[in-house]
Amino acid sequence: MRLFKLEIKRILKTRATLVLLFLALGLSFVMAYLPITFSYNSYTDANGDTVKLTGLASIAYEKKLQADIAGSVTPQKVRQAVESYQACLTKYGVENSYDLPEGVYQSEIFPYAPLLHGIREAFADRSTGIAPSIMEIAPQEVDRYYEVCRERLVSLMQMEQEKHPAAQKAAVTMYEKVEKPYLFFPGYSTDAMDYQIILAFLVLLFCAIIAAPVFTSDYQTGADDILRCTKCGKIKFAVTKMISMLFITGITFTLCAVIYITVSNNLWGWECTKTSIQMLYSIVNLPNMNIGQLQCFIAIFGLVCILSNVSFTLFLSSRFKNLTASLSAALLFCILPTIIYMLLPAEIGSWIYSILPAGGNGLQTSVLYAAIDFDFWNIGTISIWLPHVMLGAYIIEIPLFLFLTVYSYVKHEAG
Repeated sequence: MRLFKLEIKRILKTRATLVLLFLALGLSFVMAYLPITFSYNSYTDANGDTVKLTGLASIAYEKKLQADIAGSVTPQKVRQAVESYQACLTKYGVENSYDLPEGVYQSEIFPYAPLLHGIREAFADRSTGIAPSIMEIAPQEVDRYYEVCRERLVSLMQMEQEKHPAAQKAAVTMYEKVEKPYLFFPGYSTDAMDYQIILAFLVLLFCAIIAAPVFTSDYQTGADDILRCTKCGKIKFAVTKMISMLFITGITFTLCAVIYITVSNNLWGWECTKTSIQMLYSIVNLPNMNIGQLQCFIAIFGLVCILSNVSFTLFLSSRFKNLTASLSAALLFCILPTIIYMLLPAEIGSWIYSILPAGGNGLQTSVLYAAIDFDFWNIGTISIWLPHVMLGAYIIEIPLFLFLTVYSYVKHEAG
C-alpha cells in the first residue's frame, strides 16, 4: 500500500499530468454547457416583431409550448397530431410544411411536432424502405402505431440483415422488451449525447498521454535499471505502476462523467431524462432505455473502454524504449478505430474497430452510435448485438493486456 501511495504521488507531481487532469475536469463543465448554446427558437409577438431566443431561454420556451404533449406517447396522441398536421397543410393549400407561410409552423405545428417524430419512418414501404409524406398516411392506421413500429422493425432487419435470420430474430426480441407507450418530455437535444461522446474521446486521449511514459520514461533515463535492484522491483513494481495508473485514469473519467451528466441534466431539466430514446433517434431503436439510462450506459461503458485502452497503452509503454515512439503509438491506436471506420467497408470495419481498445469512445465508432444502430456480429448461426461484443472484448482485454505488460516488463530485464 505504501508503494502504491508513493507511485500515485509520483504520477500526480508531474506537471503534464496535472495539466491534463484539470483540463479534463474543466472540459466536463464546458462540454456540458456548449449544446445549450445551439438551442434556437423564434416567434412573432403581438406587435408583429420577430423575437429570437437562444440557449436556456429557447429551451424554456420550447418546454412551455410543448407542455401539453409531455408524458406518454399514445397512439391517440400521435393520431391527433397527424390529423392536426394534415388539416393545417390543407388549410393553407400546401403539400409540405416548408411551404407554409412564415410563422405558421411555429404557432400551429411546433407545439405537437415531437409526436410526429418517426411517423414517416414507421410507415415506410416494407419492401423499399421509402417513407411516405405525412399527408399520405391514413389517420386511422395510426391507431395501430406500435404494431406498425414492430412491423417496420421486422422489414428493416430483413433488409439490413438479409442473410442473417438470427440477427433479425434477436432484434425483434430486443424491441419487444422496449416499454410502450414511449415517453416524451420536451426541451432535450441529441447534441447533449454527442458531446458526452466527444468528452469521452478527449479524456481517452489525455489518459493515453498520461499512461504512455509509465515504463518507457524509466527505460529511457536508465532509472529502471536501478529500480529493478530494489526489494520491490520487477513484478511487484510493475503491478503497482499498473494499478496506480488504472486508479488515476478510472477516477478521472468517473469524475468527468458525473460532472457532465449532472451539469447537463441540470441545464436541460432532469425530467428530460425520462424521454424514451426512440423519441429522439430511430422510432424502432432496440435498447429499452430512456435518456437517463443511456447516459449512464455510455458512462459505464466509457469507463470500461478507458481502462481497456490504458491497459493497452501500458503494454505499449512496457515495449518501447523511446518516449516519443510510445506516445505516438498510444495516440495512433486512440484514433485508429475512426480511421478504420472511414476507410474500410462497414461490415469489415465494424468487426475490427469494435474490438479495438479505444473503439467504444471513438468519435465515429462510439457505443452511442452502436446502440442506436442495428449492427450485429454474425458468426454462423449466432448473432450478437454490437455493443455487447464491444463490452465483452474490453472486459477480456483489460486482464489480457495487464498480464502482457507484466510479462513484457519482466522480459525486458533479460534484454
